[in-house]
Amino acid sequence: MAKIAPSMLASDFGRFSEQACAAVAAGAEYLHMDIMDGCFVPNISFGAGVVEAVHKACPQALLDVHMMVNDPLRYAQDFIRAGASIVTLHQECTPHLQRALAFLRQNGVRAGLALNPATGLETVRYVLDDIDLLLIMTVNPGFGGQKLIPAMVDKIREAKALLQGRDILLEVDGGVSPKTASGLIEAGAELLVAGSAVFGAPDMAAAMRQMLA
Repeated sequence: MAKIAPSMLASDFGRFSEQACAAVAAGAEYLHMDIMDGCFVPNISFGAGVVEAVHKACPQALLDVHMMVNDPLRYAQDFIRAGASIVTLHQECTPHLQRALAFLRQNGVRAGLALNPATGLETVRYVLDDIDLLLIMTVNPGFGGQKLIPAMVDKIREAKALLQGRDILLEVDGGVSPKTASGLIEAGAELLVAGSAVFGAPDMAAAMRQMLA
């Protein structure tokens, strides 16, 4: 069964930990933490200190740390210490990809690999033994509230076929809403990152149930 990972980027930053705990209370097992450096993507979000604060506030949550930064291994250890359960690196800014993924596992977290919309799946097949999660970006990363790129639905299907028979979680991030969720799940998505569709809803639990219905 698919699950929702609320994206903390869409939360009220003035009530960050409170909203994180509210999402967990509403049924979220995962919380998606978007880390942006203003270089790899045209936005800046938050750092390891914020991740640590969320981990302390709701330790039962699995913190899904999505590193949209150049030179991600420079910062990975900080996020691991802060309480990350999963650290996801982008293929596009990780030149020694297999080494970086192995480093994550060696340091006690699940290793994720993220691909931008225009990045093909070719490289993934060479690191299938090194990843625990594959994140397909269905929008160009950097900002929340974007519309899903329709061509990405076929990419999700192709990724699902590539992962067949392996214990690798297929995650989708971008444009997830009650209108798009069913098509993404049908294509093979197992973990849906949803921001404004969760935090902008009057009832977070009802919003997550609606997307998974």
